[in-house]
Amino acid sequence: MIKIGQRIKGLRERMGIKQQRLADMLKVSRPTISQIENEERKISVDELIKLSEIFNLSIESLLDLEKEPEVILSEGSRGRDVKKERKVKPQIRINVPQKNLEKFKEIFLYILNKIGSKPNIGETVVYKLLYFIDFDYYEKYEEQLIGASYIKNQYGPTPIEFKKIVDKMIETKEIEKIESRYFNFPQTKYLPLRRPDLSKLKANEIELIDDVLNRISDMNAAQISEYSHNDVPWITTQDGKIIEYESVFYRTAPYSLREYDEDI
Repeated sequence: MIKIGQRIKGLRERMGIKQQRLADMLKVSRPTISQIENEERKISVDELIKLSEIFNLSIESLLDLEKEPEVILSEGSRGRDVKKERKVKPQIRINVPQKNLEKFKEIFLYILNKIGSKPNIGETVVYKLLYFIDFDYYEKYEEQLIGASYIKNQYGPTPIEFKKIVDKMIETKEIEKIESRYFNFPQTKYLPLRRPDLSKLKANEIELIDDVLNRISDMNAAQISEYSHNDVPWITTQDGKIIEYESVFYRTAPYSLREYDEDI
């Protein structure tokens, strides 16, 4: 297990959060964050829980007890970068095909252009919107739309590929990331810098996306997280594991969840 201070520093820097910003989130002083990162101060249980919420990781992942999957964006490349990364860190890899990457970008931009200006639409809400779009589509058409991989954690389903793809979209100036506050809580928002290419979205895809947005986009982060906790795919998945798309069919299974648990 790596030292927790190094882990926190690495996660903070990867998310582009300054020490003072993290201190404000934890309600401690900036020197305290420096002491934690330099292994000069221990972390309380409450602080550990809060950090897992800030970084959107389970406590096990935060402590590096579970290896984070490595996300590789396949943008029509020759595979050169993939070979290079395999030498660095053997771990679970999630390869995002070009078609999935394009679909993710356009759907994300569609969401941001349509409802991104709402004050409640921060990163956590976007995670859950993408989850319901993906799983509702699979339940209706038995095929993937975005096809992201969602991890079950205590705050609801989290798309593993999100940060890697978003970082790429920031780099290519398709979106802008801003830190704000929502009812005195820190919030990460994304602003679209271009319109979505609707030619890459089918009519039935747009219809389903609109249905999800109309149904749950007015919820805040706490409400939509709680709502996702009542979804059968989330309920039937172990903590820290990837939620299987096939589990959407348990929503309408002809037997109870108790019977399902007994079967497995």
